[in-house]
Amino acid sequence: MRTIQPHQVIADSRFNKFHLLVFLWCFFAIGFDGFDIATYGIGLPFMMDDYGLTPVEAGAIGSYTLVGMMLGAFVLSALSDVIGRKKVLAICMLLFSIFSLLAGLAPNATVFTIMRFIAGIGMGGLMPAVISLMTEYSPKKNRALTVAIMYCGYSIGSIGAALVGMYLMENLGWRFLYWLGIIPLFALPLFWKQFPESLSYYIVRKQGAPVAAILNKVNPQGNYQASNDFEYAAVQQRAQGMPVKKLFVQSRAVSTFAFWIAVFSCLLMIYGLNTWLPKIMQGSGYGITSSLSFSLVLAVGQIGGSLLGGYLVERVGHRRVLVSLFLTGAVCFVLLSMTSNTALLYVLIALGGACTVGTQNLVNPYISEYYPREIRATGVGVSVGVGRIGAILAPVLIGLLLATNMAPQNAFMFFAVPCLLGGVAFLLVQEKYGSFDKVKAARSVRAKLAGNEVG
Repeated sequence: MRTIQPHQVIADSRFNKFHLLVFLWCFFAIGFDGFDIATYGIGLPFMMDDYGLTPVEAGAIGSYTLVGMMLGAFVLSALSDVIGRKKVLAICMLLFSIFSLLAGLAPNATVFTIMRFIAGIGMGGLMPAVISLMTEYSPKKNRALTVAIMYCGYSIGSIGAALVGMYLMENLGWRFLYWLGIIPLFALPLFWKQFPESLSYYIVRKQGAPVAAILNKVNPQGNYQASNDFEYAAVQQRAQGMPVKKLFVQSRAVSTFAFWIAVFSCLLMIYGLNTWLPKIMQGSGYGITSSLSFSLVLAVGQIGGSLLGGYLVERVGHRRVLVSLFLTGAVCFVLLSMTSNTALLYVLIALGGACTVGTQNLVNPYISEYYPREIRATGVGVSVGVGRIGAILAPVLIGLLLATNMAPQNAFMFFAVPCLLGGVAFLLVQEKYGSFDKVKAARSVRAKLAGNEVG
């Protein structure tokens, strides 16, 4: 019987139509995730007037949404290793599409909060699913850059929300932003028909036919058959046991905690900025259109940081790039609290985007590749789930700061602290215990050399 290593076939493959299909659907899904998350901060000034909310109340509503996202990250990411990542991704798109629309129809703040909480469950579960799938189906040669470009869909969605807010919100109202969230629902039938399930899901269940079909799309010259042995025994052995427990075995505990701290720090900054940036700039004397333009620049910076970071990761490694981004971010946020020059503010806001969402875009594939394939979704999901605590705290903490008599722009100083914390956390990651392909390759070379010496 012919033995095939499915994930090695993908790692050695060249980017083709199949990879592009996976990329586009993941890009689409994460794009609307970014759009839905950005809508809260963009529509917040109008919503606060409509519902009569104080800054503290508005921050609390934003935090309730993020509690839903944390729940989604924990529950749905673990579920994806059981029922399949494709199914979980479809559930996520269904949840945030329907309940974003219902949030836009909410008659009061209480109903709005409930609808956003449920939508948040879908948004929270989506990120780990698309990261794991894109990592699994990307050729090794440019995996980090591919995942980083895919995750730029998040920033494209944020840019779309900012543009809608700048040019349509004053006439159509803040609710219109949430109504647009229904669009992914209409794409679900086509998604279900075209998108592949995770290879690991099929291999664990010894379903050779779909594995062979996928690999023949990845490598049309491979002539893979359903009767091939796709390492069933080895994969099933690795899949035994509780996925969460495996995050702490084989000397992975220190790195797992380090990832949690780093993601906590990153999401604290991301959701603090997403929620309050327009309001901070409005409080600093800028009109509503001008204040929303800062959200647009923030998203552009996120894309730039993702692309440049993804390029550098391929050359100098994840950890060096991530630590450098966090340290740069700390300097950036200190300067943001001190300058009043508009041009410099735009530059620093863009840099801030590169060092927050741009950093998180690189953190996700780093975490995904660190853990073995059978627990990648769990590893990313739990890291993001714990990190959501930072996301939950951010709107409330910034809301409390803005409720004081301090100048709104001084709130930027707050973001320098998680930058430093995240940088230290990455220094604690023990890469030698990771499941990176290069680690396995090195072990294989050493084993061959040892065998040659014995012979």
